[in-house]
Amino acid sequence: MTATTAGPSAPPVEGAHETRTGRRALRAAASRVLLANWTGSSTVPSHTLYPHQWSWDSAFIAIGLARLSPRRAQRELETLLGAQWGDGRVPHIVFNPAVPHEAYFPSPDFWRSSTAGAAAGAPPDIETSGIVQPPVHALAAWLVHESDPETSGRRRFLERVHPRLTAWHDYLHANRDLGGHGLVSVLHPWEPGMDNSPCWDRPLARVDPVPATSFRRADLTHGDAADRPTDLDYGRYVRLATGYRDRGYTDADSGTGAPHEFTVEDPGFNAFLIVSEHALAAIALTLGRDPRPHRERARALTTALVARLWHPEAGLFLCHDLRTGTPIEEKSVTGLLPLLVPDLPGDIVKALLRTASGDHFGLGSTTALAPSYDLRGRSFDPSRYWRGPAWFNTNWALERGLRQHGAFARADELRQAILASAGGSGFAEYVDPRTGRARGTTDFSWTAAVVLDLLARTEDPGQDVDR
Repeated sequence: MTATTAGPSAPPVEGAHETRTGRRALRAAASRVLLANWTGSSTVPSHTLYPHQWSWDSAFIAIGLARLSPRRAQRELETLLGAQWGDGRVPHIVFNPAVPHEAYFPSPDFWRSSTAGAAAGAPPDIETSGIVQPPVHALAAWLVHESDPETSGRRRFLERVHPRLTAWHDYLHANRDLGGHGLVSVLHPWEPGMDNSPCWDRPLARVDPVPATSFRRADLTHGDAADRPTDLDYGRYVRLATGYRDRGYTDADSGTGAPHEFTVEDPGFNAFLIVSEHALAAIALTLGRDPRPHRERARALTTALVARLWHPEAGLFLCHDLRTGTPIEEKSVTGLLPLLVPDLPGDIVKALLRTASGDHFGLGSTTALAPSYDLRGRSFDPSRYWRGPAWFNTNWALERGLRQHGAFARADELRQAILASAGGSGFAEYVDPRTGRARGTTDFSWTAAVVLDLLARTEDPGQDVDR
């Protein structure tokens, strides 16, 4: 498997979305990616760039994997939740002990979870990172269950994951409302999943980076430096992660002010939490338990999201820097992700739809897929990680949001664009939003996974959201 930008490791599946035969070929190609990246208990995003299990990757992977093997999709989530900490957090990486430390940085010997995280309940026998990623997991669990309720019920899948998912959400609500406004905060740019988004430039500017000579970046062995974060970015990431580790992965304020140099309320992270609270309500109802606590949390989060992060003059939700008490004015795809939220006011939905198709994101006009960052932004780069390229998981989320709010024609158009771009790029990690050129690695797991989900819903439109 290659991890360069020279091209996909297998021939692109051209026009695969246009005919039944083409869709069958695309489904087979996507299935091969997930089968090749399966390790026996979970799926790596990529055997080269990302040779371990990642938290939100596994959630998206499970959603698509359910279309191939519901039992394997269930195991994907259960493996991840098996590394959950005693305080409820789900770590963003679960390390495979068979993979050499030098294959990925930061490696287990950097995070030291079993020792530095002991007071927070880190597993003593599984090495993980200490930070988190977006809480897509309850949504994934519900969609995995819905894909095959009989197998799920027979294996008591929901019964096993419900308490762990509830504990995960409890952790976020109890420990991460650092602003006291009812929203969850992220403490590191890796936590919202959009690692080097220009949204983080201003908060990161106050972080003193560690010297680039103090760490070795394994990602540059497998990826083009033009696609990856800079050494300066990495130096700041390492500084933040080191500080969090050395405080025993403690979230609470020490009493001397905010303990974290980077503390941001991110709309996409909170939107996924809202949707997953709704999913937990559905899971609870299925199990004969009370769904009301989850519904109440979802309502409270939605109210706080609109009150805190909606900016009508910008036409989208903005991140909020808790250290300065000010909004971050950069326009990112994270500000469109609240389209996933079912109870958004109608005027906000209309504004988000205008913004998505307007000059800043160009969805359906200048771009087939929504870019990760403002096309007109001063930091736009069509190649570099989350600073402009289009990602398949966020576009899957936008397709779901469009459909949920009745924009069926636009959702159909985006669905077809995702399928065409994924097949044509060799299941790229991300693509140039204007040209569709593959960037990052290829044969990327969540790209293949969202393709399988969208193809299944293409064949059975009754599975679509609210349609």
